[in-house]
Amino acid sequence: MTPHRFRTARQFWSYSGLAVVTRSSSDWVSDGSGKWRRSKTQQTRGLNHNRHPLLKNVFKGAALQITLMPEHPLGQAYQRLLMTTKPNLARLTIARRLAAAVLSMWKHGEDYDPSKHGEKTM
Repeated sequence: MTPHRFRTARQFWSYSGLAVVTRSSSDWVSDGSGKWRRSKTQQTRGLNHNRHPLLKNVFKGAALQITLMPEHPLGQAYQRLLMTTKPNLARLTIARRLAAAVLSMWKHGEDYDPSKHGEKTM
């Protein structure tokens, strides 16, 4: 298996079971006057089911351990995420960041460096 089969981190997230699935059966709703308009609400259905279960468990378990390490850069990012999101979504975000880091290290043959998880600038 080669890491180059995953062009982006999102493809690796999907393979690992960390991608969010959105499905709907009613994209159009009636506005009451007989006209149809596109529905504005998009509902998520959870994480994808076609996954590699071992990878999903590894990344979710690692994210859970990171939450217990307040001195780690990802532990600090988790604490910041808790101010704005639910704990389960914050852990998913940390698991995705770990998966993206693993994919990058795998592609480039690098060792893990926690300093690369520093604050992102936009």
